[in-house]
Amino acid sequence: MSTEKTSTPTAEEHSVANPDAAAKAVTAVDPRLLVREQGLMGYWNEFKRKMKAGDLGSIPVVVGLLVIWAIFTSLNGNFLTAGNFSDMSVAMVGTGMIAVGIVFVLLLGEIDLSVGSVSGVAGATFAVLNITHGMNEILALVLAILTGTVAGAIHGFIFARIGVPAFAVTLAGLLFWQGFMLQILGDNGTINLDSEGLVVKLTSYYFSDVAAAYGLALFATVAYFLAAFFDNRRREAAGVPSRPLNEIIVRTALLAILAFAVAIVFNQYKGLPLAVVIFLAFLVLTDFVLRRTSYGRKVFALGGSVEASRRAGINVELIRISVFAIAGTFAAMGGLFVASKIASANQGAGTGEFLMNVIAAAVIGGTSLFGGRGRTWDALLGVMVIVSIQYGLALEGIASPVQYMITGGVLLATVVIDAVTRKTQKTAGRA
Repeated sequence: MSTEKTSTPTAEEHSVANPDAAAKAVTAVDPRLLVREQGLMGYWNEFKRKMKAGDLGSIPVVVGLLVIWAIFTSLNGNFLTAGNFSDMSVAMVGTGMIAVGIVFVLLLGEIDLSVGSVSGVAGATFAVLNITHGMNEILALVLAILTGTVAGAIHGFIFARIGVPAFAVTLAGLLFWQGFMLQILGDNGTINLDSEGLVVKLTSYYFSDVAAAYGLALFATVAYFLAAFFDNRRREAAGVPSRPLNEIIVRTALLAILAFAVAIVFNQYKGLPLAVVIFLAFLVLTDFVLRRTSYGRKVFALGGSVEASRRAGINVELIRISVFAIAGTFAAMGGLFVASKIASANQGAGTGEFLMNVIAAAVIGGTSLFGGRGRTWDALLGVMVIVSIQYGLALEGIASPVQYMITGGVLLATVVIDAVTRKTQKTAGRA
């Protein structure tokens, strides 16, 4: 008596037997393919799906920024003039640079309260080395930046290796580095920088030739298109979903309109500010590091789950130390821009509301306080909101207490949106 073994066909056998069904199944795997096949209606449906799932992206802060600009423009016609817009752009660089470092820390789900004091130490270090002791400007600049790197690495080491909470470590750092800054500045408390020196020119130099601003706008547009186009080719070769060419063209056109509009505004005043060029360059660099390198993926992974990252073979301690070192480095660079703006290093650098503005810039821009979600471009959006509020209220002659309350209200609204978004994403199964 013989027995026959029966078995159900495997997924591979089924796909061979019915290739049409297999093709449909593959198409259904990634909703982005369906979206692009449906044209404009597909994109609209995808947009609504993301909104329901809490995937808001940068939409709230962009809408908020446009509302702020509309309100202040209606109150004072000078708000969005070329001169005021250029001044706001330069003023936001110092805070924005430090906020870039804070984005890295927030991606881990941690906080760094020392960046304000570290920025003040960097400015004071440069002033003492260059002005008091006559050291070469470039060498003094490098050493000033390295003070921030070392300070951040120390914080990261104590946090990662010893296990002291980042809040406590950096709070202690805030006090220590502020005292260190006062110590090296001495009894006078203020050291004026060379008005024709390298650091002062960081914020005072403008490319007056109109070709500079237009050239940068053209370069940014072409670079974006080429990067998107070749990335698409690479994705197509790998057999993964990619954007159609017409979508890339539309995105490039929108970027071109924005870039050339900003260039026109700059050229109506003094020209393209050097500070803005440097800031944008660092935003592009850090965005590439976070989104296109294995290091960036490890930072995001660590912000999502420390234990899962450790099990995946990620050196958790090294990533944590390096992130705090990056935050310290950007704090030092931001401090040099702040010193450049006032052409001096003084005892008030990095104190008062400065720290809160830096953290608020990163959070308002869209970086989550809970870790694992954010981009360095968030620092740009957030600092634009804060500086716009400050300049708009200053034009109206409104006192500082009201500025603090409004900025605090905007920050609270942003954190509430972040918390609601995460809850919505969990409900939708996306977190």
